[in-house]
Amino acid sequence: MATAHYPGSASNTLDGLMAAIRQSPEDDALGTAFSAQQWAILAPYLQPMDLAANQVLFDQGSSDRSLYLVESGSLSVHYQDAKQRVRLAIVGGGSVVGEGAFFSHRPRSATVQANGACRLWGLTPLRFAELSNRQPAVALALAMMVGAVLAKRLANRRMRVAAT
Repeated sequence: MATAHYPGSASNTLDGLMAAIRQSPEDDALGTAFSAQQWAILAPYLQPMDLAANQVLFDQGSSDRSLYLVESGSLSVHYQDAKQRVRLAIVGGGSVVGEGAFFSHRPRSATVQANGACRLWGLTPLRFAELSNRQPAVALALAMMVGAVLAKRLANRRMRVAAT
């Protein structure tokens, strides 16, 4: 499991994440429906995390339910059984990983590993519950954005198995 690196408060801006979402050409990118004010409300609930090349974010079968918004870099999603390891997808900046376990309360269906240096923003279930209690409209909007990514992945046969 990855160890988070928490930079100083000057680095805790979501500008890079917002730009990655706006610029992402991928079909499974997060939507741009959030306003700057909503991002400002969400920011204190997110934890910045930097991954090095080949660092594992989470392992298949783990019970962690955190959700991760990808600002930069790319992550490999792979499944492993007793015989082989199969790469299911590559997830890049402007998208999300961990959405399957976040919503389903089930163990991780795949391992996610950084292909190179990555910058992520993590949201634990506890912090999401706090956000839901204090800012329900923002929590609902975030859940709908992430749910839309999950729905797109499930509708795409190739990406269906990559819902982590």
